[in-house]
Amino acid sequence: MPRRAIRTVRRWAAAAVLGTLLAGCGAPADEAGDKPDGTGPAVDVRAEPITPARKITDAAGVTVTTAAPPERVVCLVALCDDMLAELGMQPVATNSQLLAREEFLGKEKAGGVPVVPGGFISPEAEAILSHEPDLVIGLEDTHGKLAPALKGATVFWPVQPRKWEDSVGYLRDLAALTGRTEQGEKAELAFRQKLADARTAKSDSTALIIFGSDENFGVATPGTDVAAGLFPGISHYPWKSRGIEGSYSMEEILARDVDVLFVETLSFGGPSEGKLSDRLAKNPLWSQIPAVKNGKVYEVDPEVWAKGRGTRSLSIVLDEATAKLR
Repeated sequence: MPRRAIRTVRRWAAAAVLGTLLAGCGAPADEAGDKPDGTGPAVDVRAEPITPARKITDAAGVTVTTAAPPERVVCLVALCDDMLAELGMQPVATNSQLLAREEFLGKEKAGGVPVVPGGFISPEAEAILSHEPDLVIGLEDTHGKLAPALKGATVFWPVQPRKWEDSVGYLRDLAALTGRTEQGEKAELAFRQKLADARTAKSDSTALIIFGSDENFGVATPGTDVAAGLFPGISHYPWKSRGIEGSYSMEEILARDVDVLFVETLSFGGPSEGKLSDRLAKNPLWSQIPAVKNGKVYEVDPEVWAKGRGTRSLSIVLDEATAKLR
């Protein structure tokens, strides 16, 4: 698959697009937020009280109103599945594989959740409505086109996270709408504490997250990738976004002396082509990277690292990353 296509598909899958800063009821009023490079003020380990609401305005200024606490939620983006899990709920239908992880429902229980036909990119509106949802949560830049077909039949909430504060804000908003405020506060507090602890034990190692489905690859960068946004606070992560058309070469990666390398092998529904790290090994420069020389290349689950983006997924990323960065 051409490099440009890889970057475009991961943008759909991992919400690696520019968003807006948290504002309004999406986060505590005193939350200054991280800078795009992941640095900023110390993590506030408090979770401000969440008030039940029938109407919220999220980080992007989107207003969502429900007549009653939503109970039947269709998830078109894994962030939705993540938030519901944190609130002690599960979707009536999904198009994510995230729930199969043991930290969520596990394979057996997740197998009982209907899958929305059409895949992540083109979920079928008729199929969505067949589940009689109170709320449908999708990715704004991918699923926004569904809004006209869903209007009048259900409430559609387009989300677009780009950093961890956004994810926390969306969780708080959904907790307010569902009335599961205690669960939301508990989940937020647990994540904030985990992030604060990880930052306290920041590693001196140079880390890198790469993604791809064949020999072409991209670099996950803070400000465009939620998981990557955690890394400047827990390691040396000298990678900045170059936009959709920009990328890093293997020569540049070699020059940065990467100590620990995390690899996301993306799958697009067809037969597995093997691990991205194995395919990149065909490049003679690959073997010269310190992380490769020292056996510190780790394949990670893209369902969590690239697609999850919620507080439970990001907590898993922190656990897995900090263990390898020591």
